Formats: sequence, C-alpha cells, structure tokens
Amino acid sequence: MFAARRQRFREAMEPGSIALFVGARTLVRSGDTEFPFRQDSDFWYLTGFGQPDAVAVLRAEGDPGFTLFVLPRDPGAKTWTGYRPGTEGAIADYGADAAFPVASLKERLPGLLEGVTRIHHSLGRDTALDANILAVLDDQRRRSRTGVVPPSEIVDPRARLHEMRLRKEPREIECMRRAAAITAAAHQGAARIAQGGRFEYELQAELEYAFRRLGGSGPAYGSIVGGGQNATVLHYIANDQPLRDGDLVLIDAGVEFEGYAADVTRTYPVGGRFEGYARAVYEVVLAAQEAALAACRPGTDLDAIHEGTLRSLVEGMIDLGFFEGPVDAAIEAERFRPYYMHRTSHWLGLDVHDVGSYSRDGKPRPLEAGMAFTVEPGLYVPMNSPDPGSEAFRGIGVRIEDDVIVTESGIENLNRAIPKQIEALEAWVRGD
Repeated sequence: MFAARRQRFREAMEPGSIALFVGARTLVRSGDTEFPFRQDSDFWYLTGFGQPDAVAVLRAEGDPGFTLFVLPRDPGAKTWTGYRPGTEGAIADYGADAAFPVASLKERLPGLLEGVTRIHHSLGRDTALDANILAVLDDQRRRSRTGVVPPSEIVDPRARLHEMRLRKEPREIECMRRAAAITAAAHQGAARIAQGGRFEYELQAELEYAFRRLGGSGPAYGSIVGGGQNATVLHYIANDQPLRDGDLVLIDAGVEFEGYAADVTRTYPVGGRFEGYARAVYEVVLAAQEAALAACRPGTDLDAIHEGTLRSLVEGMIDLGFFEGPVDAAIEAERFRPYYMHRTSHWLGLDVHDVGSYSRDGKPRPLEAGMAFTVEPGLYVPMNSPDPGSEAFRGIGVRIEDDVIVTESGIENLNRAIPKQIEALEAWVRGD
C-alpha cells in the first residue's frame, strides 16, 4: 500500500526532481515528559513509518528511489523507550532502497541535490532543513561557471499529495468503517450514563475507555462532552460540570484507528427524555441533517449541501420564533449567525479536518467517489442571544454529525449504528 502510494507520487513528479518529507518530532509536555508521539499524516501516508525524527526522500527516477533518514538503533534508548527500527529496519521492514542516520542528512544533502531540476519541499516545516537546502543551492549557484546547474525552483509537494489523500482507497475505507464501529460502541456506553448528577468527565472516561479497549489508539481529537449551556460552546473540552436531568448533553467524540479519524456528534437527553424547548431545537437540527444527507451524492458539492442545510435551519428558527422571515431575507441578513456559525462539512481521513482543496478553478469542486466528509448542522443558543424570540431557548445547544463516504451512486453513512431519532436516542440513554 505505502509502496504503491510512493510510486504514484514519483510518477507524478517531473523528470530530474526530488521530494523531501519531514516526519513529526516528539514534543515536550512538561519537564522531562513528552506527549504521546503521533506521526505526521503526510509522512505516514507515504511511508507507514511510525518513529520520530525521520526524513523521507523520493526521486522521480533512478536509484535509490526511496531513501529514509532515521534515528539509528541504540541499545540504551531501547531500554528506556523501546525498539527502534534504525537504518536496518528502514530497509527490511519499510521498503526503503537506502537508509542513513538522520544526523547525516546535512552532509549528504549536497549529493542528494546534485543534478536535480526541481525540489519538492514544504518550506517552513523545518527551518534547519530549509537553511541547509538554501545553503546547498547557494553553493551550486557559485559553482555555475563549472557547469553546475542548480534546481530551478522549490515547490510545495502538499497540493499534489493532498489530492491523493482526498480520494480514499479501499483499505482506508475499511479503517474508517472500523473507527465508526468503535465510536458507535463508545457513544452507546456514554449515553447510558447520561444521567442527572453524573459529571461530564465520567462520560468522557467511558468514551475513551471504549476507544482503547476496542483497539483504537485513543481519541482522534479532544473529546467534547458539554451538558446544558456548555453545549453552546463549539469546542468545549473542560468536561468538568455535573449533568442535570432535563438538559441536553452534546457529545462530539471519535476514535483514531490506524491513523484514521472518526468525527461523530450526538446530542442526548440527560435522564432519557427530550423535553419542551430542547426537543423543539433538536427536531429542527435533525430535519436539517436529514435534508443534508439526502442531498449528498456524486456531482454535487459541499457548498450546495451547506446552503440547503442553512435554509432548513433558518426555516426552523423562523418557525420557532427566533426572528421573522422571509427565509431569503433572513439568510441575506445573516440572522442565523449567532446560532449557526460554522460550515456543514469538512473533509475527513488521516486528519479529523482532512486535507484536499475545496475548490477547483475558483468554483466548489464536485464530489467524487472515495471522498469522505462530515455532515454536521447545529444550533447553539447562547445565554446572551440577541433576538427576543430566542430567549426561551437560551442555553440549548444541539449538533448532529455523521461521517460519510461518496460512492459511485450516493453515499455510505458510516454512523448509521448510532441513532438520531428522538425515541431511539431516549431508549439508548435509558438502556432499553
């Protein structure tokens, strides 16, 4: 899989060109402790190499086509932090044609860039490597009288690579399905303890226990568990307040499985019953999400899906009395903005907000088979909402989010196992 991706990328490179990709490094958490290591998504996509402080080099043609610069094996480090593949493992286990210690990259860089016509490299990712590359180019220019021809340009490889990542391969889709299944089990466990007197962090603990127990590497992003008015904060992650019967609790949480993210939101009734104004807001968001999902198909685009979703939400807000219509005038005046301030969709994959351009030639790009994205309308009524008609709904936040993959004829909704209909959600919370 990784070799095939590298080959595709090499075939798209210009003759005589070279590409450099920098892996992630370990980050200090505090003192002498570090955050758990997570490989850079682009680097992982091309190499499958999960160790820190590595650099990959691809040549458009010739040998070696794939070179890895890695941390060498170190018996002392093995005692403290575990096995390192080293240069031997980079070749034997990861398919590199050649491998060297990463500390030798600077001295080998002039040879790597000799005779190269174009460099594919993301300037700004690694300032030390940037400086080394520029120093080599400067030296080549000084030697131009001897016939040395430096590369004509440095181009960012991410646009090309991200186009590859945007269309998911069958193996990637299988990983995303598994991530969805784990996330469904985690949401079910958390929903069943969504009771008055419980704390938000108890639901978070239930989610993240299931993520690990069922084979995921942990949360794909900071888990959001917002009860009551905390649900109106889009990226609320304190998760430290008690739940109250009759309120809603918004859970936005998904697992990462083999690098691939699930991103799922459900809004549950604390205690197992939707009541009054909360039920009314939920029904508006559910109708908008169902309409958005129905509009998803090859050939349409995310802008069109968002516009239809926005119209449905504004119609609902007018029906609830937030503000007056007509719908077109309310949209034109952005009356919705205090209550719905984000887009309906984003790409999904190795990153929870995945890569790939949203437009082509200045126009929204049509959806194609293999693209994966979220569908996540919401309504959030802050305690200081500006419209008098919204006063009764203050402190209510609702979001419903599914992950979908475009097929040849429609979409595959990865989160069908997690209910959305009111009666089914109530039953989940009650454990019926």
